[in-house]
Amino acid sequence: MTAALPITVEFLLTSTRHSRPFAADARFLPTGQPKPVVVFVHGFKGFKDWGHFNVLADYFAAQGFVFVKLNLSHNGIVPGGTGDLEDMEAFGSNNFSLELDDLGTLLDYLTTSATSILPAAEIDLSRLYLAGHSRGGGIVMLKAAEDARVRAVAAWAPISSVNPRWPDEVMQRWQQDGVQYIDNMRTGQRMPLYYQLVEDFEANQARLDIPGNVREKLHQPLLIVHGNQDETLPVQMAHDLKSWKPDTELEIMPGAGHMFGGKHPWDEDQLPELAQHVADKTIAFFRSLPAS
Repeated sequence: MTAALPITVEFLLTSTRHSRPFAADARFLPTGQPKPVVVFVHGFKGFKDWGHFNVLADYFAAQGFVFVKLNLSHNGIVPGGTGDLEDMEAFGSNNFSLELDDLGTLLDYLTTSATSILPAAEIDLSRLYLAGHSRGGGIVMLKAAEDARVRAVAAWAPISSVNPRWPDEVMQRWQQDGVQYIDNMRTGQRMPLYYQLVEDFEANQARLDIPGNVREKLHQPLLIVHGNQDETLPVQMAHDLKSWKPDTELEIMPGAGHMFGGKHPWDEDQLPELAQHVADKTIAFFRSLPAS
């Protein structure tokens, strides 16, 4: 007998904060039994269908989870567009509180049965977990600190601060010009960052303070997985997070870089070996948690 395959439900979200619709999808095995829900948040210059993320979603679904992932509204993806980063005006207008609110919009959607198109018989919202990679790892920690619906968090190679501080001369030029540009090495794009990112941080410092929120408000179980060869975010960030929340379950993976072996595009139907380990570690972590 052939093993059942996960099904995918795609949907669009709208926010009261902005006018940009943004896409999400959920993958699960339609067993008619309630399953824990994992919501995954991509990182900076990422998107929900980047690299191996669809294979990752199918793997979690095969292991008995509903795996939900979204495109953050201002990540540069256009619903119905090319499927890659193309809206640089939106990208430049993104900020951290927008991302937190987008995630909140998704959680509201999932927990409001009158609007969600996911079958109620398939989801167990008493076991609602967040997972995030890189910047997304920081976002899921911040969201859990402000939202009691979240029961646990897994952060993969996460940032430990969102403070947008560059050298003083860079900050002064950024404020003067209103924009600075970063390169996307994969696509060759020059990607704008408008100074509103700094202004949003300064206006929302308490909400966006990862050290303070992890110390004082993140009461849910936390797993952090970080590679000791991370070329983007130093592994010290993981140790800092552990020091702020000592009951954090921390795994430092020897030989792992920032993407845990992933790349875009990813043409294989199996996860990269390192990403497979991260997935298995996360699944074991979520399964170990007591029922609510």
